[in-house]
Amino acid sequence: MRLLVVEDDPDLNRQLVTALSDAGYAVDTAFDGEEGHFLGDTEPYDAVVLDLGLPKKDGLSVLEQWRRDERKMPVLILTARERWSDKVAGMDAGADDYVAKPFHMEEVLARIRALVRRSAGHASSEISCGPLLLDTAGARVTVDGRAIKLTSLEFRLLSYLMHHKGKIVSRTELTEHIYDQDFDRESNTIEVFVGRLRKKLPVDIIKTVRGLGYRLSDDADEA
Repeated sequence: MRLLVVEDDPDLNRQLVTALSDAGYAVDTAFDGEEGHFLGDTEPYDAVVLDLGLPKKDGLSVLEQWRRDERKMPVLILTARERWSDKVAGMDAGADDYVAKPFHMEEVLARIRALVRRSAGHASSEISCGPLLLDTAGARVTVDGRAIKLTSLEFRLLSYLMHHKGKIVSRTELTEHIYDQDFDRESNTIEVFVGRLRKKLPVDIIKTVRGLGYRLSDDADEA
């Protein structure tokens, strides 16, 4: 999953990016409203963490413009604790959730996980496909209860397929959602990672749809 963090405080921005990256997300970052608006308008993010008090263009204006332009990614707004009116304005402008400053990082992570799950149509923190189970809270993958060791990029790719199980996901879509903006993307890496995952997962659970991409499903899903 690929996220955008728009926060002008350098220390808090860094802390958010570090925590989200450690949790398995690809993370892009912006330090003002103009840059944040541009990235959110041009890149396919799975969720955005948006501060309201931004230079150049305030967060509320950024959010309102995204929604006018029909950008539908989930947005978690950050707001000062004493300004309850910001929370109301943010929700009315199209935010999906909010966290008041100061906050605990674990709360931000939990809210982001929930937003990403719900956006993909999943209510539970655990997503299953046959014997394969993704624990989104623990960033853990098991097969028949046995933990599977994955690299960070293998985990991102599998997590994206799990969140969109049963759907055909193109190589382009996977590339856009598992790498951050600065990553050196090579044309054949998706195939390499899929090949590695297939060696670690049940046979045929990642299916190739010729000319279109990949679909994660088991026989029961297709029945």
